[in-house]
Amino acid sequence: MTEDYILGNLDVASIALWLFFFFFVGLVVWIQRENQREGYPLVDEDGSPADAGGVFPLPEDKTFLLPHGRGSYTVPSGQTPERGDIDAKLVPTGQSGGFPYEPAGDPFADGVGPASWAPRRDEPELDGKGHPKIVPMSATEHFHVAAGRDPRGLPVVAADGAIVGKISDMWIDEPEQLVRYLEIELDAEYGQGSRLVPMTLARIKSNQVAIHSLFGKHFAGVPTVKASRQVTKLEEEKICAYYGGGKLYAEERRLESQL
Repeated sequence: MTEDYILGNLDVASIALWLFFFFFVGLVVWIQRENQREGYPLVDEDGSPADAGGVFPLPEDKTFLLPHGRGSYTVPSGQTPERGDIDAKLVPTGQSGGFPYEPAGDPFADGVGPASWAPRRDEPELDGKGHPKIVPMSATEHFHVAAGRDPRGLPVVAADGAIVGKISDMWIDEPEQLVRYLEIELDAEYGQGSRLVPMTLARIKSNQVAIHSLFGKHFAGVPTVKASRQVTKLEEEKICAYYGGGKLYAEERRLESQL
């Protein structure tokens, strides 16, 4: 006896499988195009347009409304332009493509190589309530050192053994509840004034704070902050790049391979 099915001989399982297949392909295409919003359109080292590296075209512009009255942001066409001063500060080591570039001048001042930085917005990063995320501990009553060694007051020792100043404050990421920077009060011999050092590039010891990436002569050039109680994203970028660049450029022997 043959039963009557509502859908007759229609293969529902096959149709469901094909629907899933086309949905998944469409999802992959959509994700790949959305991935081309940040950092696109691409350009070659000489500034000419580069191949996007795929068969999918760039997505249409999408405008995001930023919170806390910070306007809007349109991608991919409305992104912050790349630094236009880089080409004059780097020289190729070979005539053909693929060879590395070397700094033409002072890599710390020029911000190239490991010391390079991106042109982020010159405004502080905000928390969910619209307040600056990173503030000095002296400006907030919500944090105190509960355990471990309080670095405030300890001398700061550079990679060459020079004592460049002392730690005067700690800068706290309030939402994340951790220390992002240590504030250094420099001695007059090494530049005077305050400088920030990323917490990850400082080693707090029992009697000193050691900074391996820079020598004493470099601390005067560490980028400063405009405000005493906040740091902008652009300032953070330049500060971290300066210390990171010292890992390679602080002394000539760091440029060579080491075992």
